[in-house]
Amino acid sequence: MQNGANKMRKYGVIGLGQVGATVAYTLVQRGTVDELVLIDHNEALAQAQKIDLEDASPRLATSTKIILNDYSALADAEVLIIASGNIKAIDMNSSKGRFGEYDSNQAIVRDIAPKIVASGFKGILIDIMNPCDVMTDYLQRLTGFDHNRVFGTGTFLDTARMQKCVGQALHTNSKNVDGYVYGEHGNSQFVAWSTVRVNGQPIAHFQKNANLDLDQLEEDARQGAFAVMNGKHYTNFAIATCGVRLAEAVSADAQLACPVSAFDPELGTYVGMPAIIGKNGIESLIRLDLTTAEKASLAASAKFIKENVDVLPVD
Repeated sequence: MQNGANKMRKYGVIGLGQVGATVAYTLVQRGTVDELVLIDHNEALAQAQKIDLEDASPRLATSTKIILNDYSALADAEVLIIASGNIKAIDMNSSKGRFGEYDSNQAIVRDIAPKIVASGFKGILIDIMNPCDVMTDYLQRLTGFDHNRVFGTGTFLDTARMQKCVGQALHTNSKNVDGYVYGEHGNSQFVAWSTVRVNGQPIAHFQKNANLDLDQLEEDARQGAFAVMNGKHYTNFAIATCGVRLAEAVSADAQLACPVSAFDPELGTYVGMPAIIGKNGIESLIRLDLTTAEKASLAASAKFIKENVDVLPVD
């Protein structure tokens, strides 16, 4: 797909497991990019994904050139999506949750960050790796890229899960639910109910009449990933959709208002909060008037994230 008269649209994806492969397939199937750089340390897996995507090409309306395991090809990429990880390290029965990938993924960041820098990549980096906020912060520290050029999917997916849960409870389309989940993409996340609207009405308007249990709805959103993992042992469709949506918002300079893992200078770390996404990555943060309790929850979640980043080696 041509963006403008002569500009070729080019993305990169690092990590070709369930999530990365779904990201790649979505980009190719939608015709979002003209060139796609796929990178994975497992050469056989990377080659298989490339062949499978190329086999689909004759049946698609568009064509995408696939470039395999070449960091130098990232030099002129517009967006780079990091989807590496080890889903088997996540124990659904452990309180660690997504932090099961903490050790393995910090090692991956140390491996790929200097390669990304050496490639001459000048675009926008979007992180999906878990624990998302910590790894996004770590990627920024090790690449040295400006904070606006690096952000994570963060609570973009958690907010979608909240919208789904509230929509189902009120028997309305989830697209009619607005509002944000803040904080860590993990156990310390919370729904900022003061921001939630349904068909333009504050959630409080429905709470009494519909007998809504907001605490249960919040927990259902928080545990959404594990409900999926119980059945198929990984998640891919929803998170890949989030990653692609954000990448396309960058390419289109969409000025999309949505929650992501963004660097908040007031909190000193990356944390899930609403921001504007455009061609420069994070164009600006959205500062909403949260309640006192919500502000405290955000500060506590950010503190937890920062503590887990600050102990990671940067040399």
